[in-house]
Amino acid sequence: MADNVNKMNQAQYDKMKAELDKLRGQGRADIAEKIANARSYGDLSENSEYQGAKEEQQRLEAKISDLEETLANAEIVDEKSIAKDVVDVNFVVKVKYLSDGFTDTYHIVSTQIADPLQNMISDRSPIGGALIGHKTGDVVTAETPTGNVKLEILDVKMVEG
Repeated sequence: MADNVNKMNQAQYDKMKAELDKLRGQGRADIAEKIANARSYGDLSENSEYQGAKEEQQRLEAKISDLEETLANAEIVDEKSIAKDVVDVNFVVKVKYLSDGFTDTYHIVSTQIADPLQNMISDRSPIGGALIGHKTGDVVTAETPTGNVKLEILDVKMVEG
């Protein structure tokens, strides 16, 4: 898999596309209105409302750019054609850490929607990348920043939709 390919299912793609369309339309319109209102307050060099609106505009444009790049490099995965027992993007994987027996469950997702606090890890993260392509019962080694971690895959399930 090339580094710039973003694997996702059709529902994830559609959700990102809808968000992009909303930001391009209503998001940009809202920012333009805020900037116009702030300009009406006078001197722009000392106008905190104007500065805040311009910063918000920069964040919006960065988000739009990120979504455009993600969608341009999207690879829609046909869920019907993939093996249901081999870890891939949009799979939930239960693992056991062999060093201490601790178990955890991870949802493997694309980088753009990863949220480690929700156990949604990227397919490009050390653990996510190590799990990709393996099955229940396999032992994998993830090269993490704190050292190598051995994991046994206890269960693999594809997330539908």
